[in-house]
Amino acid sequence: MVRCDIITLFPDMIRSVLGTSILRRAQEEGQLDVRVVDLRDYTSDRHRTVDDVPYGGGAGMLLKVEPIARALDALRADGEPRRWVLTSPRGRRFSHELASEWSRDSRRLTFLCGHYEGIDDRIGATAAWEEVSIGDYVITGGELAALVMVDATARLVPGVLGDPSSVQEESFVDSLLEYPQYTRPAEFRGLRVPEVLLSGHHAAIRAWRRDQALRETLRRRPDLFGRAEVTEAERRHIDAENSLSG
Repeated sequence: MVRCDIITLFPDMIRSVLGTSILRRAQEEGQLDVRVVDLRDYTSDRHRTVDDVPYGGGAGMLLKVEPIARALDALRADGEPRRWVLTSPRGRRFSHELASEWSRDSRRLTFLCGHYEGIDDRIGATAAWEEVSIGDYVITGGELAALVMVDATARLVPGVLGDPSSVQEESFVDSLLEYPQYTRPAEFRGLRVPEVLLSGHHAAIRAWRRDQALRETLRRRPDLFGRAEVTEAERRHIDAENSLSG
C-alpha cells in the first residue's frame, strides 16, 4: 500500500485526477491512501496569502515559509514516519527505480508542490526534503509532477493493476523499452502483424519480443541500453545484423 499526502494550492486539481480510473479504484480497494492538504488552510491572514515578493528584487513571487511550516507541524501530529518530497526542477530525476523504491517503503510520502518562482529557501530547515524532478522543463506548478509520481508509484503496488505481469513487461523494467505490440486485425492497409506473433509458438514469441526490446532501446535510448543486462550472445547478434544493414 502507498500512503501519501499532497500539499497543494489547488486541491481540486489533485482530487480530479485521483478520482479517475486506476487511481480511484486503488483508493477504493485500500491499495492507495492519499490525503490532499490545502496550503491556504495554514495561512494567518484573511486573504489566505501564501506568496510574497522576493527580498532583493526580481521577477515573480515566492511561496512563503510560514504556511508550509504550519502544514508540516499539523501533519507531524499523527506521528507517522514520513519521506518528504519537494517537486523541484533542481532535484534528482524521477525514475522507475525510484517509483519502485517508494512503492515498497512503509513511510508516508509527503509531497509539497512548488509554485511561482520557487519557495523561500528556509524551507530546507523544516524537513529532510528529497528534491525530485520529472524532467528538464518548466511546468505551471508541482501538482502535475506530484500526480505523475504518485501514479507511477501506486501502479507498482501488487493488485493495483489487474494483470501482475503487466508491470514486469513494461518499458524501463530491466532498463529496456517495451517491444512493439499489435492487436486485431492481422492486416491493415497492407501492414501485417509479424508472423511470429500469430504462430502460437510461445518460446519464439518471447525470443522475438526480447530481441525487439533490445533493438528499440538501442535505437531510441542508447543511454538505457548501456545499463541493461544484455548477454554477450545478444550483443554479438545485434552487432552482426547492424554491420550487415550498414
